[in-house]
Amino acid sequence: MDHDLNTILTSTEIAALWAQFMNDSMSICFSKYALEIILDQEIKEIYKIALGLSESHVLSIKQILTTEKFPIPIGFTEQDVNIKAPRLFLDSFFLNYMLIMSYHGMTGYAVSLQVSCRADMRRYYTDCLNETIALYNAIMDLALAKGLYTRPPYIYSPEFPELAEKTFMTGWLGKRRPLTAIEISNITFNMNKTYLSKAISMAFAQVAHDKKLRMYLQRGLELSTKVTEAFNNFFMESNLNFPISWESMVTNSTTSPFSDKLIMFHTAFLSSAAVGFYGAGQAVCMRRDLSAQYLKLIGEQLLYSEDGAELMLEKGWFEKPPMAEDRDRLME
Repeated sequence: MDHDLNTILTSTEIAALWAQFMNDSMSICFSKYALEIILDQEIKEIYKIALGLSESHVLSIKQILTTEKFPIPIGFTEQDVNIKAPRLFLDSFFLNYMLIMSYHGMTGYAVSLQVSCRADMRRYYTDCLNETIALYNAIMDLALAKGLYTRPPYIYSPEFPELAEKTFMTGWLGKRRPLTAIEISNITFNMNKTYLSKAISMAFAQVAHDKKLRMYLQRGLELSTKVTEAFNNFFMESNLNFPISWESMVTNSTTSPFSDKLIMFHTAFLSSAAVGFYGAGQAVCMRRDLSAQYLKLIGEQLLYSEDGAELMLEKGWFEKPPMAEDRDRLME
């Protein structure tokens, strides 16, 4: 990959590459297991594309970091996946899983593009973003064709535009107004991702080897259930349909396809992403009771994420991200 030899990678570019390497090396493990299990040929084709993209990304990052004389992260390898493990998920789950992960990919690559300065890095993340957009469109087309995607609620056109009244933000007392389209959009987005977290937590709790990890995952399942119940209540109050859950797409297998380290990393990834998406939903919320619910969820999710990080440190599963120099140590 060509670049200006007088320009070294910035901290933000290194952070983007490091995070992408960790995520893509995890995705390679998940996709390889999926390809051994999936029977539906159309869904299998999606995973072949996804695996090819992840392997290409990992190779590109290795080349960039080697050129920059920066150490290659450990990430995840064939030691972290057992592709011969029994089926843990139905084919329909695998398609929904990849749909949600494409959401995360598009968000991540857009942010990586924004924090990159070098022309070669901007070109690289532009390519990654375009590839993921194409993958997302293919997944969505297939999910719709198979009837596996729940369309968000419909709303109908008012007679004319209106200005809001002073009571627009109320929510604690008295009659609450219906949800706005913006609020519906963010709740739907967060519910879809929470349903993934709920099913993943349940599946991983069945197969994880470490007792503390199983307990942590059960706690995550309880938290996800609490989140979906809260969002469902807001939708039911406004007489809106909500997405279907995915727990029934998890089998009764108790044999793990993945290492505990990978399971914990995957859980931490979804947990930290949830904090950001809850924050985005809260930022555009204009009903006080819904806004307060988001703030409560953010606090609970942050605490869950922190406890997960402590568990990773305790078990030796936490790979240290690139850090700024410790100047005090250098001057000793």
